[in-house]
Amino acid sequence: MLLKKVKKIILDHGLFDKKEKILVAYSGGVDSTALLHLLLELREEWSIEIFLGHFNHMLRQSAEEDEQFVRDAAREHSLPLYVGRGDVRAEAEAMKLNIEEAGRQFRYEYLKRKAEEIGGAKVATGHTLTDQAETFLMRLMRGSGLRGLAGIFPMVDGVIVRPLLEIEREEIDAYLKEKKIAFRVDESNLDRRFLRNRIRSELLPYIQKNFEPGIVPHLGRIAAIIREEDALLEEIARKKTQESIKKKGRSASLELDSLSSVPRALARRVVRNFIVELRGSLRRISFDDVESVFTLADGKEYSLKEDLVLRREGNQVFLKDKEATAQYEYQWDGGGVLEIRESGLRFSGKRMKKAELSRLRFDDQTQAFLDLGKLKFPLIVRDRREGDRYRPLGAPGRKKTKEIFRAKGIPLSQRGSHPVFLSRGEIVWILGLPVSEKYKIDTDTTDIFQIKKQ
Repeated sequence: MLLKKVKKIILDHGLFDKKEKILVAYSGGVDSTALLHLLLELREEWSIEIFLGHFNHMLRQSAEEDEQFVRDAAREHSLPLYVGRGDVRAEAEAMKLNIEEAGRQFRYEYLKRKAEEIGGAKVATGHTLTDQAETFLMRLMRGSGLRGLAGIFPMVDGVIVRPLLEIEREEIDAYLKEKKIAFRVDESNLDRRFLRNRIRSELLPYIQKNFEPGIVPHLGRIAAIIREEDALLEEIARKKTQESIKKKGRSASLELDSLSSVPRALARRVVRNFIVELRGSLRRISFDDVESVFTLADGKEYSLKEDLVLRREGNQVFLKDKEATAQYEYQWDGGGVLEIRESGLRFSGKRMKKAELSRLRFDDQTQAFLDLGKLKFPLIVRDRREGDRYRPLGAPGRKKTKEIFRAKGIPLSQRGSHPVFLSRGEIVWILGLPVSEKYKIDTDTTDIFQIKKQ
């Protein structure tokens, strides 16, 4: 019985407990529809609260029909529904991301934000064992290391959970057919231009027919083993990283001497952690980029992505300094346009009523919405400084801004161009980061103050 399998997956991986709030990432497609109905079956026994979250990417002609299908499902099952939308194509071009990556980023940011607003809900997605096998093959072809081959994780950041991750899509199809449950067909899954779709429609069926019928569970098992072994290696690497990276103020350097006596596999992980410290993530960082650190000669430089330049002096590798970021501080009454001459940025302020909230577009990269009643003007707007910390929206406590920048994948070299907005000496927002939990819009808010990048 499929429900019994789902319960086992939830319990084995500790995805969520009874009486928890679950926000289902619901597209209306096969997997998310099965997930929704299985959780509905589980709802009474486990006393879970179910919510639906849908993000309209505005990419396909049928996107509006998909959204209406989701709305109808929410009405049929009397479930609270949250719908977000964004012009993913335009945003992808502006941020220099591919459409798939941009869509995934905006979708998850929206769902996590809504989960926090609900009150610490888990976000459940419909990823299956078949998705896991496809991901493994796709990353294998692209030359991924262990971290990439670990595939899709059952839980991410304690928020994203995947109750169907050990169930094949064939079982999902059979469940929906048996229950006579309707779902939407995503025609983009039929587009052969995408590698995943070719793996799904051509490669996997060919392997199953001609080589190994059980390839999907086999690849899922391999990914699970790799996840466990990768976690062990990463813990060892974390300790070595603490010994090898020296920090001073905003700068960090890697001590190559400390890596000379350790296995190359461990040294590579330390270098990867060093690069994350510098630029916030490993996105688009290649194997050759990592290897370059070991071969970099004294006094030489190597260019990473995004114009980051590594330099070696003696046994230290560090990020080559750009021109020092100018210090500045402005007082702003929230009216007119604030021009920050040092960075070339301009911001406008607008006061509005909470009733306008339904049509607001939340985007930390360009604007912030704050509870006007909690602010004291004039606001102080200044450059980022060492030791800055605040409690970002949804976080359990105060964090250093450098840690939040790192989690957001914002490179060290770019963080100086993100102005800091303060009220009464407290950070309320930093461009590119979430607003402060203390100044967020909540049920008691009546008036909103918008800060928007021009």
